[in-house]
Amino acid sequence: MNEAEGQPAHDESLGALAIGALGVVFGDIGTSPLYALKESFVGHHPLTVDQAHIYGVLSLIFWTMVLIVTVKYVFVILKADNKGEGGSLALLALIGRKLGENRWTPVVAILGVIATALFYGDAIITPAISVLSAVEGLTVINAGLAQWVLPLSIGILVGLFAIQSHGTAAVGKLFGPVMVIYFIVLAVLGLINIAAAPQVLWALSPHYALEFFLIDPKLAFLALGSVVLAVTGAEALYADMGHFGRKAIMVSWLYIAFPCLLLNYLGQSALLLGNPAAAENPFFLLAPEWARLPLVILATMATIIASQAVISGAYSVSQQAVQLGFLPRLKILHTSAKAAGQIYVPLVNWALLILVIMLVLGFKSSSNLAAAYGIAVTGTMFITACMLGILTFTVWKWNPIVAALVTGTFLIVDGLYLASNITKIPDGGWFPLLVAAIAFTLLTTWATGRRLVRERLAEDAMPIELFLKSVGQKVRRVAGSSVFLASTSEGIPPALLHNLKHNHILHERVVILTVATAGVPHVLPEYRREVEDMGNGFYRIVLHYGFMDEVNVPAELANEDRAGGPFKAMETSYFLARQTLLVSKRPGMAIWREKLFAWMVRNAESAMQFFKLPTNRVIELGSQVEI
Repeated sequence: MNEAEGQPAHDESLGALAIGALGVVFGDIGTSPLYALKESFVGHHPLTVDQAHIYGVLSLIFWTMVLIVTVKYVFVILKADNKGEGGSLALLALIGRKLGENRWTPVVAILGVIATALFYGDAIITPAISVLSAVEGLTVINAGLAQWVLPLSIGILVGLFAIQSHGTAAVGKLFGPVMVIYFIVLAVLGLINIAAAPQVLWALSPHYALEFFLIDPKLAFLALGSVVLAVTGAEALYADMGHFGRKAIMVSWLYIAFPCLLLNYLGQSALLLGNPAAAENPFFLLAPEWARLPLVILATMATIIASQAVISGAYSVSQQAVQLGFLPRLKILHTSAKAAGQIYVPLVNWALLILVIMLVLGFKSSSNLAAAYGIAVTGTMFITACMLGILTFTVWKWNPIVAALVTGTFLIVDGLYLASNITKIPDGGWFPLLVAAIAFTLLTTWATGRRLVRERLAEDAMPIELFLKSVGQKVRRVAGSSVFLASTSEGIPPALLHNLKHNHILHERVVILTVATAGVPHVLPEYRREVEDMGNGFYRIVLHYGFMDEVNVPAELANEDRAGGPFKAMETSYFLARQTLLVSKRPGMAIWREKLFAWMVRNAESAMQFFKLPTNRVIELGSQVEI
């Protein structure tokens, strides 16, 4: 089976895709100016608001955007596309497919799962800190409005999550234009304030960052935890590559997002040079008093867009995790008849909302949340750098010296930021780590549990050749077709044996069907179905899907005529095995993990719904499996 597929076709022009990318890809990093510079001077490790510290922080922000976003992600990581798709799980599948089974395989798998787990922690904090930081702009207009910040923030977040089930296609069309206006405003406000203190441009020299470390090494190291907030959302450049393509993302960053962000940070720094007291909220104080309320409204719209992007990302990651075998089947609804990527996952949506509201109520301000923010982001960046190292050495086969220099540079830079953020664990950094630990436990428990179940079933499975010889011609046959779903393409599925044991008959046509997920985002229709005629009316069919494809078994069978003719809907029955898991002390997982796995199995969406099987043509047969 050839899984090959070319780059995804983008029907829109490069300009349209670049504008669209501004909304989805750069929403998170685009809202960083609301809190990144502020946290360096009024956060948990406040700096003196003087020229040395202002220049030092600004220089760090600039070179961080250059090294991490521009060099690492735009010029290097975006080349690591898995048939056009990006993200930790796509990178995991890409490396796994290229390397096969070798000594790096378990390491890459663990790194990919950890990065995915950390993403869920980031997905919870991003909406909370983004919306809170925007609504807090009201206190700059009128300090008496402070009591309305929390209620308004929660109201906006509840509304945002509530509309997810209706799809985001219509709202999504506004994302790009709104973010274009937002980035223009960032640049204009920055330029106005730079004009008042043009000497701030000297801060772009790297020697000011070095000088900062020489003046006060401890505070400079701790300041990295705030500086990295300027690049939160950089991972989205890679994760959302499949939606817009590498070129559009590069154009958006190099020609719009990066220049506008830099001008705004320069403007905020220029403001602080002349008015140190503005450190309390330099973003909103950039604007003249009459423009602050419109700026709050625009910033709130931008943070809603940033939150929408990360929510959609959580849906996509969850779908990939289900398809790649790291999560149980989830209810996934498609909200657009045209865009396959427009999905809605109810369980993920409401779980995110509950946790986001808990965060807002628990931390109460964006400054408090900033302490929790960053550790998940820097953790993901560091893991991506590790996976990049494996990629450059073993898959791309770069010159070892070049690969070592590139990987080593990124590991040192990302490692410093991660180390600085580890100091924030007592102040709130424990929260995303707790979420990531729970997510990691669920992901690995499901993957290990599925492997154990397959092994136990394989122990008792009857070889297909023996089955055909012993019962194939001796059992009474009735009209119609029966499709038995099997988790593996080897042996006889338990449902078939149980059906024969209880009913003593077989249909004229018996199909053993396995749904296999390939390590690519999409499998072309011509490579989707693999058919084997085993004789005497028995067929084995393997359906190959990509980890971003929607599974629809009846639709695939309706187009298959190599297995004894077309499958008629009212003459085809589907047989599923529902396993009851028995927790035991057999070698496998800890008892508590076996119980967790059994709970996940019980609460998974039924195979009937997941595979789009007709409800009136499904028969479920139970069996017990000891793990």
